[in-house]
Amino acid sequence: MNRKSFGADGEDLACDYLRDKRYKIISRNYRCRIGEIDIIALRRKTLVFCEVKARNNRQFGEPFEAVTKHKQKRLRRLAESYLQSTQNDRNIPQDLDYRFDVISIVFNQSNGFEITHLENAF
Repeated sequence: MNRKSFGADGEDLACDYLRDKRYKIISRNYRCRIGEIDIIALRRKTLVFCEVKARNNRQFGEPFEAVTKHKQKRLRRLAESYLQSTQNDRNIPQDLDYRFDVISIVFNQSNGFEITHLENAF
């Protein structure tokens, strides 16, 4: 499996997980000149910007540990860009709170996986 499809599989699992938790997926892979936000979801009155990290093992630690201070800063800037770009979008209420979550996925050898969802991660 190549790296891109591996990441997409992780994002698919993360979306399924969020839907099961009654989140509404608003956008996937939102891109602008700054970078990309993996998942943007809505849960009650909160817009959730979600970074997904998937790994085959924990050899180098938990996947969520890869969301460094630098990555967090970039995600904040990306969220600002998204909020500005949707200012006039009637499908997205403007009075929402927002937060940043990280979903960490570790695949195991028996074709299973473990998901850790860090709400309000930073």
